[in-house]
Amino acid sequence: MKVLAVYHNKGGVGKTTTVINLAAALSKKNKKVLVIDLDSQANTTFATGLVKFQYDLNDTLKENYIYQVIASRNDYSIAAVAQKSEFSKPPFDVVPSHIDLMEHEQELIQQPQALTRILKKLVDVRSQYDVVLIDTPPSLNLYARIALITADYLLIPSDLRPFANEGLRNVRRFVNDVNEFRDSIKKEPIEILGVIASKLGTAPKFVEYTLPRMIEIVEQHYGFRVLNSKIFERRKTSEAIERTIEVGDLIIPDPISILDYDPKSQAAEEFEKLAQEVMQLVRI
Repeated sequence: MKVLAVYHNKGGVGKTTTVINLAAALSKKNKKVLVIDLDSQANTTFATGLVKFQYDLNDTLKENYIYQVIASRNDYSIAAVAQKSEFSKPPFDVVPSHIDLMEHEQELIQQPQALTRILKKLVDVRSQYDVVLIDTPPSLNLYARIALITADYLLIPSDLRPFANEGLRNVRRFVNDVNEFRDSIKKEPIEILGVIASKLGTAPKFVEYTLPRMIEIVEQHYGFRVLNSKIFERRKTSEAIERTIEVGDLIIPDPISILDYDPKSQAAEEFEKLAQEVMQLVRI
């Protein structure tokens, strides 16, 4: 089982879109996939169709999400909390997050053992999954730290623009800090797969002239490898995630992966290529 954190401390770089569609692409390559949402914004939970309520009274998530996995020593196993998502065919499993997660950070900071709870509980499901993808908050907080302690590999989505590039320095420092803790628990340093260029513009001149220069800056000035795969900002990708259905008087989210929404689209092909590259890099 390979555990991959998708992380950048800069928001708005396509992190969630990358996680969920990469999960779908890996699932279609006959890999058993688990997604863990460690972001209190819960965008991955929403985007994979697990939020099927509109009002607090119908909230089915708050008593059984990632917080309980982290907070409990013996209860709330991964298997007990994971839900099957129909975001993709074949489906994959998701350990959901919740907006309430942000309220528990200070409580969990007081529990040093919380840092390794997910890591330890994943041992019990290692035969059930080929790949675990962890979506992370765009910050340097406790939940990002837990993700990088848990993961074997790190993938960094970035639009390659100046602020995202400046954030790479924070990522490097954060990784170094986390690696010190990993060493203290006899865990190898996290392996950085590289930067996945995402949310890219599609204008021909940008693709031909500007993009190669942006990649060169990241590799030469910031010292991060940029993957061969690239994810462009495509209308159909947004349409797939924002799909809804009407149930009586309610409009219910019914998101679907781009690989199911339009399997022959350029966007679907981009995620298929990313999945193939990731599989080669992590050796599965």
